[in-house]
Formats: sequence, structure tokens, C-alpha cells
Amino acid sequence: MHTLRRSAALLALSVGTVASLPALAVDELHYNQISLRAEVSQEVARDLMIVTLYTEEQNTDPAKLAADVSTTMNKALAQAKQVKDITLRQGSRNSYPIYDTKGQKITGWRERAELRLESSDFAALSKLTGELLTDLKMGGMDFAIATPTRKASEDALLKEAVTAFKARAQLATDALGGKSYKIVNLNLNSNGYPQPYMRGPMMMKAAAMDSAPVTPEVEAGTSQVSMTADGAIEVLMP
Repeated sequence: MHTLRRSAALLALSVGTVASLPALAVDELHYNQISLRAEVSQEVARDLMIVTLYTEEQNTDPAKLAADVSTTMNKALAQAKQVKDITLRQGSRNSYPIYDTKGQKITGWRERAELRLESSDFAALSKLTGELLTDLKMGGMDFAIATPTRKASEDALLKEAVTAFKARAQLATDALGGKSYKIVNLNLNSNGYPQPYMRGPMMMKAAAMDSAPVTPEVEAGTSQVSMTADGAIEVLMP
């Protein structure tokens, strides 16, 4: 009986040892691992200009109102199509009733339609905007980073981020007295590329006194964008 108990105890010990081997192996995978982070940044010009223009009218006859708004927008579209390198997008268009002071009876209708213009040629778009302001109103002006510029910037920053990460990895390896390192994982993320932001309607000085089109003065500015490299390395000791 004692021999049987001793054998059972040895068997349990052996099974326990075998079961712990995978856990030990997992622990060894994290031996001498270090988490690192590197970040690089640059100033990128907002090289895409976005202008929103609109017309807003009212009339007691909704059909007449819609026709008037369409005429104004069609004229603006035809004029804008004559300018090269400008992308045209028709924005929102909506109409709503106008009620009397008691809010019970409809006394008329108001309709608003928007035209969105995009271009990397600021001078051409500014000139066109000034000309269209004879019939339309300024809704706002946005600036963004054009897609080709963004891609080129991200590619350049990616290379710089990887180089910066490797430099930190080597610095950490030297500090620990290691002979070399290997990258366990690495994640790259870009930040700071702005969505177009809306500037308020621009005040056109002397527009009321001068019938000549007023060309808006623009200054797009830049955005600071960055690329981060987060990852882990395993330092190989001598």
C-alpha cells in the first residue's frame, strides 16, 4: 500500500512538471524584452483650398423659388467649369416654410443651395471665388492637406520613425550590455493630418461700394503631423 501511494505521488509530480513546461516556455519568450516608443514629426503645408458658396432666396411660390435657385446655381456651375484644376461639388440644398407670427400659417418658402469648390491652385480659386460672389454668398473657407501630399509625407515619416525606433533599440541594448537585439513587434501610426476646418464667412471690404469682384486673400498655413513607432525588442545577451 505504501509503495502504491509513493508511486502515485511520483506520478502526480511528473505530470505537474510536464504541465508547467509550456508556462515556463511562455515566460522565456518575454525574457529580456523591452517596450519602446519613438516619434518623429514635420510641418506639412495645407495645400488644398476648399470654398463653400451658397445662394439663399425666398418666395411665396415654391416652384418659382426652386427655379430661381436652380438658375443661380447653374450659372455659377457653368462659370466654375471654365476654370482648370478646380473640383466642383454641389453641397446641400434644402427648403423650408416660413410661417406667420403665430406660427400657424405658411406665408412663404425659403431655399438654400450650396456649391463646394476645391483646388490646390489658390490663386485661381481665389479669383473665381471673387467673381462668383457677385451672385453667391461666402459660406466658409477650409484648408486641408491634399491626398498626394499626405501620402508622400506619411511615407517619409514612416522611414524616419523606423530609423528612430532602431536607434532607441540599439541604445537600450547597449545600456543593458547586450550584444544585439531583435524586433518582436512594431506598430506604426500617423497623427495630426487635419480634416478640413471651417473658417467663418469672410468680410469683403468695400464690397458694397465697389462693383468689381473682390478676391479673398488666403493663408492656408501648415499642420504639424507625426508618426509614432511603438513596439518591443528582445535583447540578446552575451
